[in-house]
Amino acid sequence: MRHPKSALYRSPFVAFAGVLALAGCIAPGRTGDTTGGSAGTTGAAGTVGAGGVAGTGSGAVSGTSGGGRGGSAAGTSGTAGTGGSAIGTAGTSGSAGTGGTTGTGGVAGTGTAGGGTGGGAGGTGGTKPPRGPTPAANGVNFPFPQNRELSRCTYPVNYLNSDVMDAYSKWRTDTVTSMGANGFRRVQRLSTDPVSTSTPAGSTVSEGIAYGMLIAVYMGSKDDQMLFDDLWKYSQAHKNVNGLMNWSISADGNMTPGVGAATDADEDIAFALLMADKQWGSAGSLNYLNLAKAQINSIWLHEIVDSKLAGPGDGWGPTNLWGDINISYFAPFYYRLFKMVDSGHDWDAVIKTSYDTIMFSLTTQNGNANNGLVPAWCASNTNSSGVTTISGSAPPNNIFWHQYDSCRTPFRIALDWCFFGETRAQAYLMKTSSFFSGIGAANIVDGYNLDGTKHVQFSPATTAPTLAQQSAAFLGPSGVGAMVSPTYQTFINESYARVATRQTLVGGAYYDESWMVMSLLMMTGNFLDYTTQTPAH
Repeated sequence: MRHPKSALYRSPFVAFAGVLALAGCIAPGRTGDTTGGSAGTTGAAGTVGAGGVAGTGSGAVSGTSGGGRGGSAAGTSGTAGTGGSAIGTAGTSGSAGTGGTTGTGGVAGTGTAGGGTGGGAGGTGGTKPPRGPTPAANGVNFPFPQNRELSRCTYPVNYLNSDVMDAYSKWRTDTVTSMGANGFRRVQRLSTDPVSTSTPAGSTVSEGIAYGMLIAVYMGSKDDQMLFDDLWKYSQAHKNVNGLMNWSISADGNMTPGVGAATDADEDIAFALLMADKQWGSAGSLNYLNLAKAQINSIWLHEIVDSKLAGPGDGWGPTNLWGDINISYFAPFYYRLFKMVDSGHDWDAVIKTSYDTIMFSLTTQNGNANNGLVPAWCASNTNSSGVTTISGSAPPNNIFWHQYDSCRTPFRIALDWCFFGETRAQAYLMKTSSFFSGIGAANIVDGYNLDGTKHVQFSPATTAPTLAQQSAAFLGPSGVGAMVSPTYQTFINESYARVATRQTLVGGAYYDESWMVMSLLMMTGNFLDYTTQTPAH
């Protein structure tokens, strides 16, 4: 689905640019990371030399249950000797650990004694934050947090479940509303998101509904199940003749400015339904498994081109859809699960086309052979000799650079490596991770030409961006992609830390907050394939 800051998207009725942002309800309190670190000890004064940085400790008392934020209790530092230094290995040196919402406390930094004569002593370490898996209870098989780390992937050091909870609470408060939802709930665009004829103020797009369903199924409480059901029912109130949700709905729910379905949203919805069957079961008012099967069948019939290409949607008319490919729609991890419940269709062919197209798009001619930067929209052309090349799509989708659609690709491909060990995914992720780690998390902007030079939309073009000038949709998926190898541990830590600030929202509240939450879920071992997991007891 088109991000609002991308160029136009074609349908039979309207050209568009769209995604959402939202406003709504407060999330319920949860049990998160409740053990705060102990305060750092006071460093001893240096007896010789000057100018070294003092050894410092950090810690936090735990927050109160149900939304309190932990207090601070930083250790004071002594006077450093020459060359003295102390670096917190878990948390910022010399500052208090900050507790998360819903009763979560910070984690103390573990100081290292300063070098040089008379160096200050480091702060004492806190206890390791608690980890899942949380046992099944009250009809929920995989309550948050689970923290099931996959053996193929590398995770941020000392990640916090409270970071996920804080991000989730912000996303839900900012983006979920019942207004204009006909008794259900939806995701709406906010003032930070641009308007167009296809995405008027306060509108909802199918992609936002899909992201909301993914987030709800992984947070997993019974309250989240009610949100999940509301989002699904809203999508069904606005479906087209093919049984798929129209991609853009007005704020009051009475108009459809974006007619036709979008494949990426429909895939996310289908996958979320499969996970809901494993999370809550299908014996209640909604049979999630049967709904997933119907959704997957509709995707195959109306959005898979030539039985092998995940196309742009079902409303593009009689045109050559090989000329309008959006690589960020490719979700090979999903297709493997679709095959398990829809064996009558050749999902393996769709997986092969996904990787073939990515490979064909990475060329010396395009300048991206080594960096993995795929374009937003592209055309696949095969000549009489059977040689396939990837070039730009025709207007209005001639967006042949790496932007707010294509930035999602490392996330989607990382799922296939982490869960299935797909070596084609690994090879691709090594390229993107080498590129982004070389830049450094603090310097990532919101757009690149395929050769790796900047092509920004809202980030600064010449100077290093501030947190507020960065996009979680770029930082989060690039960090998830880097989980492919411990080689990128530093970059994984840094991208996680920046996304967890909840400030990297330059791309708009809806889009960046959604990717903020989903990225943190994956980076904390909470975005899972429930079909391969057994509930804890």
